[in-house]
Amino acid sequence: MRLDVHHGDNLAVLAGFADASFDLIYIDPPFNTGTVQVKRRTRTRRDPAGDRIGFQGLRHRTTVLGERRFDDRFDDYQAFLRPRLEEAYRLLAPTGSFFLHLDYREVHHAKVALDGIFGRASFINELIWAYDYGARSRTRWSPKHDNILWYARDPRRYCFDVDAVDRIPYMAPGLVGAEKAARGKTPTDTWWHTIVSPTGKEKTGYPTQKPLGVLERIVRVHSRPGDRLLDFFAGSGTFGEAAARAGRHCVLVDENAAAIAVMRRRLRGLGARFHRARPAVPG
Repeated sequence: MRLDVHHGDNLAVLAGFADASFDLIYIDPPFNTGTVQVKRRTRTRRDPAGDRIGFQGLRHRTTVLGERRFDDRFDDYQAFLRPRLEEAYRLLAPTGSFFLHLDYREVHHAKVALDGIFGRASFINELIWAYDYGARSRTRWSPKHDNILWYARDPRRYCFDVDAVDRIPYMAPGLVGAEKAARGKTPTDTWWHTIVSPTGKEKTGYPTQKPLGVLERIVRVHSRPGDRLLDFFAGSGTFGEAAARAGRHCVLVDENAAAIAVMRRRLRGLGARFHRARPAVPG
């Protein structure tokens, strides 16, 4: 198992990798929300004159310790994304799989682009990661899911280790009998999983952090021990942690200095090696 983290523009870094050199590629690019994403680190303590009321009506005061910002606005998002999707196709091994994690804003445009790059036959699944947290809209159905598109380099040959799929409880265990209820069932293409808890140990403070449980499932089922994995929008490094814990070699790429700082802390105990990409020399 090895973790390599590259700090630099992903297109420049990817150009240095050989064709068909990765068995599994997952990316979680910016969603083009049109906003600046902000994640604040806070500390809350008891204070009779505090600014918020908590359990049993006791008052607390919240102090902002710091924040991280991420500009998620693009004039031409497809012009930004498409060359990176083309690189993913070039880098994918003959039996490899590619996962693109987006939401409702851009996923339909991305699927059309991927159908053109991979071929429509290479589209295997759209996974829905559903969660239930945050504010509710009063003008429309509240969007509470992300979309993950799965493409195989060769739709006849790819890794899907059904024995590695985790089991989940039946919603109506009384209808299936004690044995099946005890064993549980395999998930469908809709994955119910909570977001990263704002107060949990998993939290890194990175604005777009995804839960480890979602990415662990992708790593376990769609790769084998010893496989080489890639995430070139690495962010907080969740995919790298999932890969390392499963015994995979993983390459992570991000140009955001804040992301690199988070990964240095998060992946320290997993033996990650950090590389600084050289800036391109003007021709």
